[in-house]
Amino acid sequence: MLKKCLAAAFAFGLAASATATTITVPGTADIWLAGMPNGSTASLQDSAPGQSPVLVSGISFAAGDRLVFSASGTTDHCPAGSCGYAGAEGDANETPTSHNSGAENGIGNIIVRIDALIGVFLDGTQPNLTPAPSTYLDFSTDAARDFASLSPLLKQPFLIGDGRRNDGTTVQSFFVPTGATRLYLGTMDGYGWFNNSGSLTVEVGIRNAVPEPATLPIITSALLALLLGRRRKLVH
Repeated sequence: MLKKCLAAAFAFGLAASATATTITVPGTADIWLAGMPNGSTASLQDSAPGQSPVLVSGISFAAGDRLVFSASGTTDHCPAGSCGYAGAEGDANETPTSHNSGAENGIGNIIVRIDALIGVFLDGTQPNLTPAPSTYLDFSTDAARDFASLSPLLKQPFLIGDGRRNDGTTVQSFFVPTGATRLYLGTMDGYGWFNNSGSLTVEVGIRNAVPEPATLPIITSALLALLLGRRRKLVH
């Protein structure tokens, strides 16, 4: 009994919510078609479902959950890589860009490197039925891309990149906003995703907070006290 309780305490202190899913995001995935029905249009020349972004499936998340990402592969905003393939952080040889049409279909704007992996959280409604966020995120500088954590709004596109800070190893955290039920992933372009090329392989994981290591002795002591109390009752 004692061994089982101690093992339970240890597991409680160390266990984390760590579900994950892996998806493929083509270069043709236009985030401004997220949550829109077939036949919808965006970005001058794109339409759903041909250029729809990818809905993340295989994991369940709730408001406040901490998501982490890992991405590999390359995409290009031109056919057959004719403008130069770039990784998930986007093309460092081109000036960061915004969406040519600005906010569209109820989804806000963003400034970020072209070809970068981006995402947007939605609730359960069609996004164009309510206004787009009044603010947008700007990732045009190295400092802006070097965030430790990010808490985007609903319908506010955000940079995911390779999921790491500028050192290339430190994992970035992304917190799910209130009301979010869906997450879509796409790549960045100014307009016309229909002729983009390449794809990214993206792992999305949930890594929620766990008790600090310092709390483990407290948990263990409480369990021991319960066990000792139970033993004294049995002896008497």
